[in-house]
Amino acid sequence: MIVKRSISLGRVFRWTGHHMVWLLAGATVFAFLYRFDYLHYSIPWLPMSVIGTAVAFYVGFKNNSAYDRMWEARKIWGAIVNSSRAWGMYVDGYISDQFAVEKPAETELQRIKQRLIYRHIAWLYALRSQLLVPTPWEHISQGGLLGRTAAYYQEYFGVGLVNDEVTQMELKMLIPEEEYDRLINNVNTATQIINEQSRDLTGLRKRNLIDDFRHVELNKTLYHFYEHQGKCERIKKFPLPRQYANMSRVFVGIFIFLLPFSMIPELMKYEDWGFWLSIPITALVGWVYVVMEIVGDYSENPFQGMANDIPMLSLCRVIEIDLREMLGETDLPPGIEAKKGVLM
Repeated sequence: MIVKRSISLGRVFRWTGHHMVWLLAGATVFAFLYRFDYLHYSIPWLPMSVIGTAVAFYVGFKNNSAYDRMWEARKIWGAIVNSSRAWGMYVDGYISDQFAVEKPAETELQRIKQRLIYRHIAWLYALRSQLLVPTPWEHISQGGLLGRTAAYYQEYFGVGLVNDEVTQMELKMLIPEEEYDRLINNVNTATQIINEQSRDLTGLRKRNLIDDFRHVELNKTLYHFYEHQGKCERIKKFPLPRQYANMSRVFVGIFIFLLPFSMIPELMKYEDWGFWLSIPITALVGWVYVVMEIVGDYSENPFQGMANDIPMLSLCRVIEIDLREMLGETDLPPGIEAKKGVLM
């Protein structure tokens, strides 16, 4: 998530500067073809304006859909924060020796609470790690220049800003070694961690450390975690329909290709200065449409490890600190800080 109020011109240039290069080169070629009478025909402004308006509407529809996916992802993680705090409150308040025939020691009760809360923190990091696994339609999975550009963005404006080994380290520290070896090899580790929580609650019920009502309430909270996880997986594993995403790029390309046939002849009517002005203006108009397309393209996948992602690592750490404080711990991990204006 970009946390700066504004994006610097330098970052905009690094993000879109290579597009300006080919747009300027193309506009220059067309301008000189008209200058030396290799091209004589032109497209009137009326059909170009109709095409440009239609393309702008279409790209706007795609961008709105991409923003909806991103905002929904943020709302889901907001719900994870709320449910996680409720889980910590329930574990702290519900697990007691009130109904037990054999009263356990207070230290044992504290270990049980710590086990349940630590396992939940492990679920958070496991879910984040699974959501960052690339899908075939995400930029990092593409070949050629697009894939290399996405790798660059991940390294300098995404997950590369933090040591992503934190997930493996956290899981090993938060759950017992035997449990870690068993859960980490599952196809969906996050799902099995929640199931492990349910098994643990069943054992606590048998020992009467929770009554039926508390058992039901705690399992309802586990269901909410499954619900939140499923919503995240829906966004991750179901792309913005490719017919919308790909045709938007095609329409922008058609408009940019036709643009010089209308813009350059019109500006060349104003003698020499019109000729030289036609090159940057044509490139600038094309660049605006390209950037509109790129903004939507990089916003449609909120879990791909880039600057526009949901700041899952930061939210995981916020929840971890809150839950550890509920346990009475004071040796807390530091919060995740933004780097290069990006919070991951």
